[in-house]
Amino acid sequence: MKQILKKVSALLAVAACSTAVIFSGSVATFADEGKPEIMESIQGAVGQLTEELIGFSDEELQGLIDKGNGFTISSAEAWMAAREEVGAFVSVGEPSVEFDDKMYAATVPVDFETYDANFVYIFNEEGIAETCTVDIQYPLSENMKRAGMNTVMGLGTVFMVLVFLMFIISLFKFVGGGKKKTAAPAAAPAPAPAPVVEEEEYVDDLELIAVIAAAIAASEGAESADGYVVKSIRKVNRRVR
Repeated sequence: MKQILKKVSALLAVAACSTAVIFSGSVATFADEGKPEIMESIQGAVGQLTEELIGFSDEELQGLIDKGNGFTISSAEAWMAAREEVGAFVSVGEPSVEFDDKMYAATVPVDFETYDANFVYIFNEEGIAETCTVDIQYPLSENMKRAGMNTVMGLGTVFMVLVFLMFIISLFKFVGGGKKKTAAPAAAPAPAPAPVVEEEEYVDDLELIAVIAAAIAASEGAESADGYVVKSIRKVNRRVR
C-alpha cells in the first residue's frame, strides 16, 4: 500500500512540475499564444507522466482513483477504460502543446500493438493539470464498422418505437369502458312520389248539344227541338268504303 501511495505521489509531482516557473512572485498576464516557459515545462512533463501512467498496475490505478485528486482520477479512469483495447505498450512519441482559450492542451502520441492512442492533458492558464483523456486512433475500416453498427442500432430503435406507438394507438378503441361505437342508422329512403292521376276532362259543350238536337228535330220534321233530350254523345267508328 505504501508503494502505491508513493507512486501516486510521484505522479502528482510530475503533473505539478510545470508550475515550477515563477514570474517575480506575481501572477503573470498571459498572451493569446500562452507563455513559452509554461509550454516547455508542460511538454517536458507529459511524456514522463504518460509512461508512469501506462506502467501502473490495476491495483495502483485503483489507488489513484481512491487517493488522488480530480486529475489523477480522470487519468486513471481513462487509461483503465482503454488499456485492454489498445494492446501492449510499444513506445511514446513526441508531445505537442497548444494554447487556446486560456487553456494548455498537451497531446502525447503512444504506439500500442493493436491500436495507437493519443493521451490528451488539459492544463489551466497557470500550468496546473486538470484532466486527462485517452483518444484511441481507430483505422478507417474500424470507424466505418462502428458507424454502420450505430446506424443499424439507430434504425432498429426507431422501428421499435414506431411499433410501440402503433400498439398504443390500437388500444384507443378500448378507451371508455370498451364500448364500441355503434354505426349511425341509415337514413330512411325518401317515399316515392304518388302517381299523378289525371282527371278526365268532362266536356259540357251546350252549344254542341243544341246543334245536335236541332239537327235531329229537323230530320224528324219537328218545328222545335224542345221535345228532344240528348243524354250522351258517343263517337261511332265506321269503316270508309
